[in-house]
Amino acid sequence: MTTHTDDRTPTDQGTGTVGYAPAHTPRLAWAEQAPEVFKAMVRLDAAARKGLDPKLLELVKVRASQINHCALCVDMHSKDALAAGESVERIVQLSAWEESEHFYTERELAALALTEAVTVLTDGFVPDAVYERAAAHFEEAELAQLIAAITVINAWNRFGVTCRLVPGHYQPGHK
Repeated sequence: MTTHTDDRTPTDQGTGTVGYAPAHTPRLAWAEQAPEVFKAMVRLDAAARKGLDPKLLELVKVRASQINHCALCVDMHSKDALAAGESVERIVQLSAWEESEHFYTERELAALALTEAVTVLTDGFVPDAVYERAAAHFEEAELAQLIAAITVINAWNRFGVTCRLVPGHYQPGHK
């Protein structure tokens, strides 16, 4: 039987420690090398979140981070979502939200669709139907904040992925 002593180290009760693969080394500590950019990003992030429901915000951040394969941000925002009162079940279902619509409200579904459209941009634009769906569920000021939050998490994702930042060490409330 395998048990876990912490988030990253399983132990086999009969034979001792059985470790996971080692964490990779980050390429660059970008926040240390560009501290003014990091501080500006933190301020931008704080400004973008104003007026948005914290649970909705974290769902959007997790989904964008999944799409962008930013392991650090998936880890961080899943933990922040849990700390904000989000359920494990709804966080787990985010990767397949279109097939799991019954887990989410129409408002959340509109925000997730907008998140995907803004994050991917494969057609070079956000489709009118996606934008109109979001506009039907959010007042203009809140929609502007939501678009800002989606844009900001995409920027964070690009720093995380490019610099290969390591997930698993984040604790909510200790940013």
